Amino acid sequence: MMLKLKSLLITCKASQAELARHLVLSPAAVAQLVNHNQLPKNAEEIQLQEKIYQFLVQRGIALSEAHQALEEEAGAAENSPNQQHTSVEDLLMLLRKQQLTPAARTAFGLARNPFDEVRSSDEVFLTPDSRYVREALRATARHGGFMAVVGESGAGKSTLRRDLIEWISRESQQVLVIEPYVLGMESNDIKGKTLKAAHIAEAIMATVAPGVSPKRSPEARFRQVHNVLKESHRVGNRHLLIIEEAHGLSIPTLKHLKRFFELENGFSKLLGIVLIGQSELAENLDERNPEVREVVQRCEVVTLNPLDNELEGYLKHRFNLISKPLADVMNSAAIEALRAKLTGSTGQHSVLYPLAIHNVLTAALNLAAELGAPQLTAELILEV
Repeated sequence: MMLKLKSLLITCKASQAELARHLVLSPAAVAQLVNHNQLPKNAEEIQLQEKIYQFLVQRGIALSEAHQALEEEAGAAENSPNQQHTSVEDLLMLLRKQQLTPAARTAFGLARNPFDEVRSSDEVFLTPDSRYVREALRATARHGGFMAVVGESGAGKSTLRRDLIEWISRESQQVLVIEPYVLGMESNDIKGKTLKAAHIAEAIMATVAPGVSPKRSPEARFRQVHNVLKESHRVGNRHLLIIEEAHGLSIPTLKHLKRFFELENGFSKLLGIVLIGQSELAENLDERNPEVREVVQRCEVVTLNPLDNELEGYLKHRFNLISKPLADVMNSAAIEALRAKLTGSTGQHSVLYPLAIHNVLTAALNLAAELGAPQLTAELILEV
């Protein structure tokens, strides 16, 4: 009943806390019911449903509407083979952007928003996963290579890209970064615009040999790119092609990347390639797909995993950046509630990524400021 019940609560402008008082349950128990369809222990489902109907009717929802909505939801959950997928989609709804209110900053004494984008490499939180990705990106910039960084929205992919760009500048690495741009990039020309090999060649020319016009014919242009990269390499430059939103690359363009990667000057590769994209990119680079097998054999795919085992360390890091002890903001029960909220009732589908964590905690801080609560608790976390 979770999605329908949540929708009905919004319709009648009732909070989960009010429903909890009516059902004589804790806010945490109602949050589990609403968000994850998990019944409280020892609760009789029929009696509980009748109480929910009573609450909704008192709030102006027609009994027939309440009954129909909740029965449809129960039937869909019972018969659908994708029941768990629905729960994951519900969790991903938490990714919507939240803004920290001035009242919340004042109430908790926050000098600045702890969830602002990082401002330097020193502020980047490194897990074993992200530390490996950082070093692999730097090695690709220095020595060449072909890698794909895959992660869900808000997993920290763009942060690591910015970290790489800052490192190249700070350490005065002789690396030319090439970033082709196509607005509205999609995997085919029906949905939007595809990034083609010609666009990549133009981006290489614009970065490595600005002012030189690309040749018209594909073969002449590719030969021109090769010669330009060789001349640049002879004076000590390395070249790094970075493509963001690479899950939108078409299969033909993925195949063409193999030719760019194979450009050489003796034993030296002339172009390192980094693809950055969401989980669809890993699917496109599946070695079982014969169309991209030759590309996959040359490309290392690394995945940014959720912060499951690093949650408390990540939170301490973020609040330390603004000189605020984590214990002043939330207790250990609230941290575990956050973990539970973003991993679902089974704990098998985690969305404990920075963006989701930021949005849940921002909403909780805003709510705490409204209620005058001095600290985030498990009940507050589960309420939002």
